[in-house]
Amino acid sequence: MNKMQYVLVLAPHTDDGELGAGGFLSKLIADGAFIDYVAFSNAAESLPTGLPKDTLNIEVKAALKRLGINNIEILDYPVRNFNKFRQNILDDLIGIRAKRKYDLVLLPSTSDVHQDHQVISQEGIRAFKHTSILGYELVWNSFDFKNQFYVKLDEFDILNKINALSEYKSQSHRAYMSEEFVRSLAYTRGLQVNHKYAECFEVVRWVIN
Repeated sequence: MNKMQYVLVLAPHTDDGELGAGGFLSKLIADGAFIDYVAFSNAAESLPTGLPKDTLNIEVKAALKRLGINNIEILDYPVRNFNKFRQNILDDLIGIRAKRKYDLVLLPSTSDVHQDHQVISQEGIRAFKHTSILGYELVWNSFDFKNQFYVKLDEFDILNKINALSEYKSQSHRAYMSEEFVRSLAYTRGLQVNHKYAECFEVVRWVIN
């Protein structure tokens, strides 16, 4: 595999990047990669009643700090309405592309049915079509996920992912945030490649220098 020096994570909403690729991010950072993380919405409208609107801004920074990621940008597109701002999002992505040459871009898989995730996947591919791109797996949104690329993970990586997700106190009621779910999915993917744990990705494009 190419040495990944600069990696970009495109998360439609805060927490998507960690859910889909938290173990891989842990492994990349341990290998010396520099990670830029862009969340396109803090999904304030979806917060439980009574919580401050900036709750997820605080939680995502704490979660990513657990993984060792400090370069975070949080945009303010309205949740479930990204399709109305498709050109603005593409313009943002082109601006991001102009700042750094990335070795890898991680974004939602092309089979993700969430309306916001589809926009980030499609526009991300459009903006970074000359770069290696992997689509991460969010099983509750994926109807036809292409499990083409596996990353073997160790207990260290799984714990980092679990600890990062534990910072999302406002989302703890969601079943997919639980340690049980994270371990069970990683165990299932690991079984497919004869390893205890793994994460799986769709190969959208792979470029070897």
